[in-house]
Amino acid sequence: MAAAAAAAPPLPGGHPDRAYGPYRSTALRAPRQPLVVSPPSLTELAAPVFGPRDVAPLDADLTRHHAGEPLGERIIVTGRVLDGDGRPVRDQLVEIWQANAAGRYRHEGDQHPAPLDPNFTGGGRALTDDDGRYRFVTIKPGAYPWRNHHNAWRPAHIHFSLFGTAFTQRLVTQMYFPGDPLFGLDPIFQSVTDEKAQQRLVAAYDHDVTRSEWALGYTWDIVLDGAHATPEDRD
Repeated sequence: MAAAAAAAPPLPGGHPDRAYGPYRSTALRAPRQPLVVSPPSLTELAAPVFGPRDVAPLDADLTRHHAGEPLGERIIVTGRVLDGDGRPVRDQLVEIWQANAAGRYRHEGDQHPAPLDPNFTGGGRALTDDDGRYRFVTIKPGAYPWRNHHNAWRPAHIHFSLFGTAFTQRLVTQMYFPGDPLFGLDPIFQSVTDEKAQQRLVAAYDHDVTRSEWALGYTWDIVLDGAHATPEDRD
């Protein structure tokens, strides 16, 4: 099945197929039959509602969740959440999770020999403002090995989850950093087959977001649907 999936024509807009041969585990969990599209129900068309009382300002600063400072390069990540027509999506819950600066997740399934950071949990959330903007303060994650193939390493990335304006719009994706030498060697990044779509996954360094003597800044906009939608994550 993996070989057949690798030869399949790319999906429109560069979105990754559910089974992509070089990404080995997709062959075991991708659907083997054509998907059945069911009519949307009221549940699928109604978005979850989050307000200021549900998300605290501190939730968006991953460097302040513990008594001490986490190790690594402090960064600011900000951007706008937009719909397919370029309109801001307000009061959108944006959740992130990531590895620490050494490339290790605080998860029992991650056992590779890199140190855990007692002052970094790796998860955060924020609500978008009236302009659809989110903002996180965190630590730049490190690359880490995975067992997909010999000497396989994932580029540094941050996972994002958004619900959109309906459950059917939910997007789970990954944000990468510019100039990473592992892009060409990573099957997950390469499963996005369109070069322009790949670039929509890469944040841009932003000197205006950067804070002097404190943190580098990156800007990354997320488009939930339409021709320029941010590619989703098949991880």
